[in-house]
Amino acid sequence: MLKGILTGDFKLIARSISMIENEVPGYEDLMQSLPHFNTPVIGITGPPGAGKSTLVNALISIMVDAGKKVAVLCVDPSSPFNMGALLGDRIRMNDWYNHPSVFIRSLATRGSLGGLHPHIIEITELLKVAPFDYIIVETVGVGQSEVEIVGLADVTAVILVPEAGDEIQTMKAGLMEIADLFVVNKADRPDADQFVRNLRSMLAPTFSRHKNAVEVIKTIASEKKGTEQVLAAIEAVLLHHEQTDRKAWLLAERAYHLIERNRMKDINKQRLKEAIEELQEKNAFNLYKFVMQFH
Repeated sequence: MLKGILTGDFKLIARSISMIENEVPGYEDLMQSLPHFNTPVIGITGPPGAGKSTLVNALISIMVDAGKKVAVLCVDPSSPFNMGALLGDRIRMNDWYNHPSVFIRSLATRGSLGGLHPHIIEITELLKVAPFDYIIVETVGVGQSEVEIVGLADVTAVILVPEAGDEIQTMKAGLMEIADLFVVNKADRPDADQFVRNLRSMLAPTFSRHKNAVEVIKTIASEKKGTEQVLAAIEAVLLHHEQTDRKAWLLAERAYHLIERNRMKDINKQRLKEAIEELQEKNAFNLYKFVMQFH
């Protein structure tokens, strides 16, 4: 299976992702056998309706024209009934559905709070081994406090639209801080220039954690205007991160997340509830004492 993944066999890559998603016995052995590759992971996030899929579609076009191979993970809201992907971004990217240089997979969040798939780290690590030049992860735009994407992507672009003016004022700091660059899409709409000015002033190093000014790029993704500038900015951020310790921090973030999940594997909320109820009936429940038994 690993041999097929290394050579870029799309069917085997898809089957391997399904194995990881469903935790099929043996998937952990496959993960441990993966060699180390540094394929860049590009995170695209932002509120619903900002045109994330349209922008990704335009970026794929530029990458493919340059002779590159691209893997795209579209993380969709889960269906509450079968935990499957609900929106199916592949419909919006149907130009690339059967293209030999593009692999597209929709993943369901499966109730994951951060707006990402619970096994997204393993899936991206698997894709790094395949012969792709870029991995794009497009995340569902759910709230701004859950910013898991920062621990996953080497560069994160936040997509906004001019109408988000009031939204920006109330936007939680989390999303503002994770962005390596901002893309103001649908920039042909009224007030786009004013919106960009406001955003730039909010992002000035004086007011934000960013040491350098974060780039804000205007695009009309549906007409592929400004998208080449977006890719150039992504490349510049990637180059900058290569020269800092950011890479090690990202890996530490991913390692921490996986260790946390593995340690929590045997913790079941239903069993916790039953044990708590039992103690409550005896008037013997102490939260701190109860938690300490799991140390």
